[in-house]
Amino acid sequence: MDTSAVIYVLAFASAFLAAQSMLGFGQGAVQKSKLNRRLRVQEKQASVADLIVELRRQRGQDKDGNGRLSLRWFNDLVTRSGLTYEPLTWAMIAAAVGIGAASAVFYFTCSLLLTPLVGILSALVLPILFLKMKAGARDKKLGEQLPDALEIIVRSLEAGHPVPTAVSLVGREMPDPIGSEFGMAADEIAYGSSLEEAVKKLAERTQQPDVELFAATVRLQAKTGGNLGSLLKVNSSTVRARQKMRLKIKAASSEGRASALILTSAPFIVMGAMHMLTPHFYGSVLDEKLVQYGLGACLVWMAVGNLVMRKMINFKV
Repeated sequence: MDTSAVIYVLAFASAFLAAQSMLGFGQGAVQKSKLNRRLRVQEKQASVADLIVELRRQRGQDKDGNGRLSLRWFNDLVTRSGLTYEPLTWAMIAAAVGIGAASAVFYFTCSLLLTPLVGILSALVLPILFLKMKAGARDKKLGEQLPDALEIIVRSLEAGHPVPTAVSLVGREMPDPIGSEFGMAADEIAYGSSLEEAVKKLAERTQQPDVELFAATVRLQAKTGGNLGSLLKVNSSTVRARQKMRLKIKAASSEGRASALILTSAPFIVMGAMHMLTPHFYGSVLDEKLVQYGLGACLVWMAVGNLVMRKMINFKV
């Protein structure tokens, strides 16, 4: 074989091995980034007590696990969202959202009355909607992960481990959000709380129906006795059956959700396109009070229609 050919082959092999190593390193970094947040926080804390206080602070709670905010519903929403609670940063983001919305309204309408109103509403409502969206996505993820977490606990119990050890195993082995939630419960048990208190706080933090079912099962077994592993097996089967039912309902209501999305977005897309192509078509009459009231009425009517469609396709399981 020619010497140059050997050199090319060796160079290609070296490049291939280097790329494979970098790919493996990248996959390892991604896998490490998927570790639950509690484990990353744990590395920076000196004791279990400091870890519990820090985790509760990040979830909008005080050192005793109670809400720090006077508005109970907002505090529960912040805790359920799983986002790190940073009031100053959140206030700055809300102010930026309000200013952006007000600027857009003033650009399109030049209304001194509508501009501050839309800005204030956007600064207050849009962040709450974002928190609701994050909380909903987190609830869904918790429900999907819970059967696997219960199976880990069951197998750990069958191996002879105590319940706190089985709970802490979920906190070490599973990613967010369920890894951090069960890890916090394990930390609370290690700090002195009973198993019943830890799972009760777990259910209060998440407010997820399947997690509440798990917490109720543990509390019931602690009061009446019985084989916890067998109860959790039944619990896992129940949760999986409910997930299948949710998927069937989602498939059955997909047409209604698509119709709602199209009917809601189409007027805004058409108005935006017309404003870009023929700016004076509506621009010459936007200053008229009748037109402004009519557009406001259309928005209200669209909101009512969306609420009706949501009620038609939203099923609780």
